[in-house]
Amino acid sequence: MARRRGGSARAASSAEDDINLTPMLDVVFILLIFFIVTAQFIREPGVKIDRQDVDNLAAQNPLGILIAIDEEGKIWINKQEVATQEVGFEIRELREDNPKGKLVLQVDKDSDAGTMIDLIEIINKEDGLNLVPISVLQE
Repeated sequence: MARRRGGSARAASSAEDDINLTPMLDVVFILLIFFIVTAQFIREPGVKIDRQDVDNLAAQNPLGILIAIDEEGKIWINKQEVATQEVGFEIRELREDNPKGKLVLQVDKDSDAGTMIDLIEIINKEDGLNLVPISVLQE
């Protein structure tokens, strides 16, 4: 009988010594939700752009709105081709989601300069940017 009592005493004490992981899991889930909510996601334009090579030291981070002009002069936002007349609407819509994100252009080096100028005028009208950052490759 004495052994039985000793054995049950050990079982009772080992049950009390178990680590409760529930509070730690709660903290991990709260941190995960915090990082998901505060993260800024970069939206890709949806087309491969062959950018111009320059010696540029100024980086544009964090990006919020990325607009691309491909070699055929087509405008791409969020992996969709957008007509020139609809660019202003798309910028306003993206600004509602990310009001503090920076707008950056990606222009293919073989694209038409007239399309880029038209796009810069639209951005100036909609966003008020006098100097529009253009994404290029660093040397």
